[in-house]
Amino acid sequence: MPPSVAVCIAFVAVIVTIAGAEDPYRFFTWNVTYGDIYPLGVRQQGILINGQFPGPDIHSVTNDNLIINVYNSSPEPFLISWNGIQQRRNSFEDGVYGTTCPIPPGKNFTYILQVKDQIGSFYYFPSLAFHKAAGGFGGIRILSRPRIPVPFDEPAGDYTVLIGDWYKANHTTLRRVLDGGHKIPFPDGILINGRGPGGASFNVEQGKTYRLRISNVGLQNSLNFRIQNHKMKLVEVEGTHTVQQTYSSLDVHCGQSYSVLFTADQPGQDYYIVVSSRFTTPILTTTGVLHYANSAGRVSGPIPGGPTIQVDWSLNQARSIRTNLTASGPRPNPQGSYHYGMINTSRTIILQSSSGQVDGKQRYGINSVSFKPADTPLKLADYFNIGGVFRVGSISDRPTGGGLYQDTSVLGADFRAYVEIVFENPSDIVLSYHIDGYQFFVVGMDGGQWTQASRNGYNLRDGVARSTIQVYPKSWSAIYVALDNVGMWNVRTEYWARQYLGEQFYLRVYTNSGSIRDEFPIPKNARLCGRAAGRHTRPL
Repeated sequence: MPPSVAVCIAFVAVIVTIAGAEDPYRFFTWNVTYGDIYPLGVRQQGILINGQFPGPDIHSVTNDNLIINVYNSSPEPFLISWNGIQQRRNSFEDGVYGTTCPIPPGKNFTYILQVKDQIGSFYYFPSLAFHKAAGGFGGIRILSRPRIPVPFDEPAGDYTVLIGDWYKANHTTLRRVLDGGHKIPFPDGILINGRGPGGASFNVEQGKTYRLRISNVGLQNSLNFRIQNHKMKLVEVEGTHTVQQTYSSLDVHCGQSYSVLFTADQPGQDYYIVVSSRFTTPILTTTGVLHYANSAGRVSGPIPGGPTIQVDWSLNQARSIRTNLTASGPRPNPQGSYHYGMINTSRTIILQSSSGQVDGKQRYGINSVSFKPADTPLKLADYFNIGGVFRVGSISDRPTGGGLYQDTSVLGADFRAYVEIVFENPSDIVLSYHIDGYQFFVVGMDGGQWTQASRNGYNLRDGVARSTIQVYPKSWSAIYVALDNVGMWNVRTEYWARQYLGEQFYLRVYTNSGSIRDEFPIPKNARLCGRAAGRHTRPL
């Protein structure tokens, strides 16, 4: 038997041991390259996966094991992260620099993921070096297992819709501006599935119902999505089946994902799909086409207008998005069987956005700390007990009111703690925040300053469970989260220039049990870099 085959067999044996042989495997091989793209009519350098921009969709079912072999044929170190995939007990695979060594140019790395106890609509993206501004993103869908009831009939079609603001400049140019301590300019346009105005088209048949999985993979702007003359029924948000309310348009903030159903119930012709920026001057707008199979004509009439700068409209819509308590989630029991509002929280963490100059350069942070990457992924330093890489408690769990400074910020938390987290946004723009490894319950959001009295208005019954939350200008948003996933988890703004310039930190959810029931061992194939180079992962 050739040595390479023996290694592959042993490697799969390790996978089976870790992930459990009873759940199916899906294998993917991806090649990451640079290539010319023309989304806004000018040539620019894009990041392609298997020659595609955006990258290929990942289709999976609850509990599937995803084996994704990524070859980095680009000239820069590269990582992919999986927005909303919880990486249960396995933050080593999260694909951000605090957890995973970059894939060097000309090398490969195999991600071993399990979509454990998850359903819904998510996406992946490149996490390093402002690569997200060049592409490398794609949709992830996790279907329910066959015997788990879904609270709506199977649609006639199921489309991924990736929307986002976009620059004509290459990501390397934008990165140089940020590295120089400056702000990047306003985006040049909006893309739908990697295409500019009029480029994206979705085919439907009259009388049938379709599902759209809409994700905002853009860099900074909240976007409003609408379909000319059609209503949308919201059915799922980032892995939670929602109360099925009908909307004429939907605000999708940076990093967020929504599933809607719509019925092709209009006369047979083509209709505009419209995406426009929210809370901006000027307003960016782009269109796609909803094409009826029996269409008698092209799109016509004015492009349907949508909300522009109205914060209250968006806030009220956000509050209307609630969990369907009687529907099943990834398991057959109703989503409402977990009474999150009846559990006493053990800790309140308040996270406030920060902005300022550090050494004459523009930086951003949380609670006055602007994140500075270490020379070694934090999770590897933690696993190998390498000192001097980070310090737990290097960021406060309350705003300090002090000036902005740089540090490798890590906040410690206890495994199985049940905490309240309040995000405060003193700026005049909308920010959204994501917590890797978790789904949390949105309990409240409002304008002004959060106080303990704000809890009187919390939704403690059917707040939506999700992984990315928006915070409106000069406002706050509050969540409850059960810290039941051991690991080193990135907490970041989805406003990508601010994330790149320090508005992020790592939440270290820790137990000293050492049990595989609480956390998997380091993957055998983990790349070791920085001060972890030359160490050993573990025996087969």
